[in-house]
Amino acid sequence: MADQTSTANQWPADAAPYDQISPARRRLGFALMAAATLGLLAVIAFEIFYKAEAETWRPVVYAYVLWGVALGIGQVLTRGEDGQRALFLLPALLFTIAMVIFPTLFGFYIALTDWNLSSFSGRRFNGLDNFWQMLDDPYYRNALFNMVLYVLAVAVEYVIAFGLALLLNAQIRARKFFRVVFLMPLMLSPVAVSWMIGKSLMEYRFGPAATLARHLGWENPAFFSDPIIARIAIMMLDAWTFIPFMMIMLLAGLQAMSREVLEAARVDGANAWQTFWQVTFPLMLPVSVTALILRIIFKLKLADIIITVTSGGPGGATDSVSSFIYREYRDRSNVGYGTMLAMAYLVIIVVFVTWLLKFANRFVRNVN
Repeated sequence: MADQTSTANQWPADAAPYDQISPARRRLGFALMAAATLGLLAVIAFEIFYKAEAETWRPVVYAYVLWGVALGIGQVLTRGEDGQRALFLLPALLFTIAMVIFPTLFGFYIALTDWNLSSFSGRRFNGLDNFWQMLDDPYYRNALFNMVLYVLAVAVEYVIAFGLALLLNAQIRARKFFRVVFLMPLMLSPVAVSWMIGKSLMEYRFGPAATLARHLGWENPAFFSDPIIARIAIMMLDAWTFIPFMMIMLLAGLQAMSREVLEAARVDGANAWQTFWQVTFPLMLPVSVTALILRIIFKLKLADIIITVTSGGPGGATDSVSSFIYREYRDRSNVGYGTMLAMAYLVIIVVFVTWLLKFANRFVRNVN
């Protein structure tokens, strides 16, 4: 009888580790994680709605640390050995929540407030007022329109970068020297490029570019006083800085191509243009798509050159969304409205990049 009882109380030999955890231990783990989560949310809500603005967020930090500890203990209690393995991922998860997710959520909250640092009234919740103001803001719409132009300019940059990559991949003299020379703009900071070219070479009174333009018949060579010319100048400065980025990626793709394929195309009688258009370009398509997507992502963050050279002028004609948001913070100290602009731009970028990745994947798949 005793042997039958002991056999009945044993776990099955083929039971999974999760099944070998007692229900009481599992309930304790879930209760611990639930209590810690509710406590963290309660502390955050109390800090947002009831604490004075002069108070710190130190209680939230303490509650967050305790929540992380409780989450780790709860994983071990509820999942056993699987929970112990999950502990190695827990620090990365907690870091991502603290540095990415929480600031984003807090940014959405700030976007719903009227908060101007130059005002003595402090932060005040105003709902969707900033959103309606953003829809009626002509300067923000102009910045979005400029971003469309700046992103479209990437196509021209790609053509130039591909041409340089083909040139540097050919058997020319001093090829290594030219590779280093063409990469030099990428080694410089965009701010340094802005000062060297935008503020020095293109200065309308004493700059060498302005002096040469006067000798060629341009009476008032102010590169940044006309909206159209100023936009083109910003595009050229940014392109000069980042064309080497696409060029080096395309050059790496060209060097990785199989020489046998190109030689087979020449044996079949294809000329240089036919070899490029029917062999080289299709084989380079995955690298080209990657270079274009990365360049577009960098372009969406364009701000430093505009801030340094034109400060968005003349009259906001060269503003990107990032530079406009920066000036909203710096010049007007309007934290609430500036955060609403930033959050709206974040949503636009996420939607646009997601669509771009799906379109690029479908395009490459159809071509192949």
